Amino acid sequence: MLTISTNFLINNPLEQFEINDFVYILAPLIGFTKLSLTNIGFYLILVIILVLFINLFTNNNNKIIANRWSIGTESIYGSIVNIVRDQIGPVNEIYVPFIFTLFYFILLNNLVGMIPYSFTPTSHLVLTLSFSLTIIIAVTIIGFQRHGLKFFAYFVPTGTPLPLVPILVLLEFISYIARAISLGLRLGANIIAGHALLKIISTFTWQIVIAGPILLLISIIPLLFLTALAALELGVAILQAYVFTVLTCSYLKDAIYLH
Repeated sequence: MLTISTNFLINNPLEQFEINDFVYILAPLIGFTKLSLTNIGFYLILVIILVLFINLFTNNNNKIIANRWSIGTESIYGSIVNIVRDQIGPVNEIYVPFIFTLFYFILLNNLVGMIPYSFTPTSHLVLTLSFSLTIIIAVTIIGFQRHGLKFFAYFVPTGTPLPLVPILVLLEFISYIARAISLGLRLGANIIAGHALLKIISTFTWQIVIAGPILLLISIIPLLFLTALAALELGVAILQAYVFTVLTCSYLKDAIYLH
């Protein structure tokens, strides 16, 4: 039995933080097994399609003058290349495709949440922490591949007195693990705070608008504030994708050069 949930749209400011079944099938495999596609899964698939569409179908078609989509994509790609060169070095441009895809994916996830009645995948810590933990694990593997056991020297600062080595190694290890948490927590917390405030104020403004003609005039003030907040959230969505990308490059640099 195929069932489509009615929880696809967001009806109140806090529903964006609820993960519900969007489509599910009750399959008579072992008893009745429930195979479901949640709202966060649907939006992640949607964002993946958008990333592929933007990067595969926005080309010049051999034209002399590029279209706007192509110019925008090339500009973002050029910025990512410069970030990788500045952070990791020109000899490590092999990581450009990964960093470019990561930036685009996080950026579009953030921007999708700006659409009214939509869902923001990056407002869920389960997703952002999964990103950051995966990146730290990958960075650690790269460090061991390049340096072998010498990678443990990363946890011992240069010139550390021998008696202090065990304590500093423990502190450095805790700091290293904290990176994985802070990287995802920073992204998730900023998106949660901004989107929750934006949806609460928009709901409050709408209630004033429909309350009556007198309150309709007063609603101009919160409406102006809502517009300014929406512009701020748009900037935060772009900034958080940039910060996540830059920090990922920084962690790669530390693993490659043991800084």
